[in-house]
Amino acid sequence: MPLAHIESMDHEGRGVAHVDGKVVFIEGSLPGEVVEYESYRRKPSYEMAHVLRVLRASSQRVAPPCPHFGTCGGCSIQHLNLAGQTAAKQRVLEDALWHVGRIKPEQLFPPIAGTGWAYRLRARLSVRYVVSKGGALIGFREKHSSYVAVMDSCPVLPPHVSVLIPALKALVEGMSQPDRMPQIEVAVGGLRTVLLLRHLEALTPDDLDRLRQFADAYGIVWYLQSKGPETVILFHPADASLLSYELPDFGLELLFHPTEFTQVNNGVNRMLVRRAMALLKPQAGERIADLFCGLGNFALPIARLGARVLGVEGSAALVKRATENAAHNGLEAQCEFAVANLFEATGESFAAMGSFDKLLIDPPREGAIAVVNALPAEGGPQRIVYVSCSPATLARDAAVLVHEKGYRLSGAGIANMFPHTSHLESIALLEK
Repeated sequence: MPLAHIESMDHEGRGVAHVDGKVVFIEGSLPGEVVEYESYRRKPSYEMAHVLRVLRASSQRVAPPCPHFGTCGGCSIQHLNLAGQTAAKQRVLEDALWHVGRIKPEQLFPPIAGTGWAYRLRARLSVRYVVSKGGALIGFREKHSSYVAVMDSCPVLPPHVSVLIPALKALVEGMSQPDRMPQIEVAVGGLRTVLLLRHLEALTPDDLDRLRQFADAYGIVWYLQSKGPETVILFHPADASLLSYELPDFGLELLFHPTEFTQVNNGVNRMLVRRAMALLKPQAGERIADLFCGLGNFALPIARLGARVLGVEGSAALVKRATENAAHNGLEAQCEFAVANLFEATGESFAAMGSFDKLLIDPPREGAIAVVNALPAEGGPQRIVYVSCSPATLARDAAVLVHEKGYRLSGAGIANMFPHTSHLESIALLEK
């Protein structure tokens, strides 16, 4: 088998080597290591491979504590210690800013990182009924496969959710049509845990009794979904209240429905909001826009610090929730929320929102290119905090702001929202 010296790590968490003039991406390897590998995909200019044996190990290599690592596709870099993960993700951000946007931050912010385990308060678990594998399988997909990994626990889930996996398997196996229940979503908030069961056929009275008994025995709340998202209903207990999370630095409690977007990692989200407010510096008398505002994760802290805020979001349901959260926290007088498709923003539509002293942008992976193109080259917000879940689109958008709109990239850094995966959140400060 061929050998390779690993030079770096790519944005998917794979080691990168050059062998006989070809780039080889090697899963399970770390920078500085010498490994024996086997290719599973060969192209003229590159190969994809996985490690067979580590001949010289990195000092940052650790033994993955999860017995399912390597088969389960939920995590990709458990073999790298947490400090190494945050450093590697910082390099991915720096590389994207330079190679995509030709920009460098004046300052690198200290990485935002929390615990590596039991952090994932939201998850989408696949369900398959496979007789040849003993019955119901519940968990994440296998790596490079649509099959569900055989697993009975998951250390990135909260312990009280992880221990439910065997019980959920038994529950599904006892249902009338166990092969017609493809998914269970998990959402934890406050003191409540919601499980949302996706079912493709009508549930029988016996099925519903089983779900009630399970909820009562394990202290969870069941929601059901028979078709599209509009069919999600609260099932049992019928009087269950909404989920919630807190931002204690700002004295806030935000309520949410289990299908509404929230960050999976409460601890890192709290630090990210704290960092965003420190960079944005909201002041009394200022008017600030929070674009892609969701249910108010950043807008409400802005208001709590004294500024007036306009939150804009494409989802009417989230705008309604943000409005309710403002009232719930006594901030309705300082908050205004509006529905708009920000992917179609223009100079005219941005100007119609009025003038802003500062701007916070927190878009999905597609980024906010229409928004940054809509900003005026002269005047406009003096300070922009950009929170991103894609370093490539952040780099693209920041390049427009720097090269065309008169901003400088004062600083940037990462937040390790998803430890043990290659996914990274980042935050950047741009100033006139």
